[in-house]
Amino acid sequence: MKLNEFYKKNNLKEGQLIEFNFEENKVKGTIIPSNLQEEIIMIKLESGYNAGFLTTKINNIKSLGEVKSVGKAKIMEIKKNPNLPTISILHTGGTIASRVNYSVGGVMASFDLEDLITMFPELATIANIESVFVTNMMSEDIQTQHIKKISQVVSEQIKKGIRGIIIGHGTDMLGYSAAALAFELENCPIPIIIVGSQRSSDRGSSDAAMNLICASTFITKTNFKGVAVCMHNSTNDDYCAIVDATKVRKMHTSRRDAFKPINDTPIALIDYRTKEIKWIKEKIDFEKQKGEFKLRNNFEEKVGLIKMHPFITEKEINYYKKEKYKGLIIEGTGLGHTPIRENDSFIKALKELIESECIIGITSQCLHGRVNSTVYTNLRKVASIGAIYCEDMLPETALMKLSWLLGNYSKEETIKMLSKNLRGEITTFTRTDTYNEE
Repeated sequence: MKLNEFYKKNNLKEGQLIEFNFEENKVKGTIIPSNLQEEIIMIKLESGYNAGFLTTKINNIKSLGEVKSVGKAKIMEIKKNPNLPTISILHTGGTIASRVNYSVGGVMASFDLEDLITMFPELATIANIESVFVTNMMSEDIQTQHIKKISQVVSEQIKKGIRGIIIGHGTDMLGYSAAALAFELENCPIPIIIVGSQRSSDRGSSDAAMNLICASTFITKTNFKGVAVCMHNSTNDDYCAIVDATKVRKMHTSRRDAFKPINDTPIALIDYRTKEIKWIKEKIDFEKQKGEFKLRNNFEEKVGLIKMHPFITEKEINYYKKEKYKGLIIEGTGLGHTPIRENDSFIKALKELIESECIIGITSQCLHGRVNSTVYTNLRKVASIGAIYCEDMLPETALMKLSWLLGNYSKEETIKMLSKNLRGEITTFTRTDTYNEE
């Protein structure tokens, strides 16, 4: 039952203190704002935690009589400062644009400029902010059409002549979108900084404000050109890291410093307290305008990603042939191994897939280090059938790159470009100082 119908049937409203049975448990708490078109009611429990409950599994609801008002925080007046540059903040979902309703302790998504500045007043001292709504969705639901829409809005904002763009994005698929945008926005003339938040804004440890403020500071204090990610560099509120969009990966489910550069270092660090910027990579390499800006945002959706494991069978490979896939990225073991099997049966399945006009790229599930097709005989066998070894490219980046290449170039051009460095996704050699055992 949808939440608005559930409210009506049980005479409920936001801010009401209720008690009910959920499966075999008794629950007591305050109703907090949530999507009325969904079937989940959000409750602020007595423990202080928020929890969602499926309305169809709730029974014996009892109102305890207490109702707290649900209102907005006082809205700040926005005045443009002619001495400050302009930054556009694009909203795609996630917690970055959520604010706390202090009456009931719930989180409400808001995309109004006034609400944004009310939540993060320091932004108004850094730049003139424009708030642009793109979409509002959980990042795990992101598909290529949404990534294309984001890049289209980015292109429109670039043409307006603004200083830079911040994209608020859910963290789970942030790495995929970051890589895709890096390829779509060819010769990007301004900074496009993707920002997420690991902790919701109803928690004192939320990282939303610091990530957003550091991203804004980096945009206004540098001449950076291109796409990058700005997130906490450690679990402390000291530095945010600017990380290359094609080398970043979410490495922890909940830590604020979950996003790490793989086989790479951060581009720069921003001191949250002093707002000073420390460049780790060569600053000049990121300030050059390399050519005319072009938006290339076509994708081939018949592209897959598969991990090698002890139970993998030829039937799984044959699926991609049967469904006429145009590309497949394999997360091999170690240096890029796939199974060989008796009489080379697995290699034969891969060969038949390639002969069906599917391009196969090989990466490693080890993440750190790079694949190498020449070290072992079995690796040579995989390379001999036409599989392309993708150096130290992340599997997720390779997936988005292959999809993008097939959407914008011929098959022959794609084969040549997949293992070629285009946006920093491949380094010339493997650095040992980028591997962190933590």
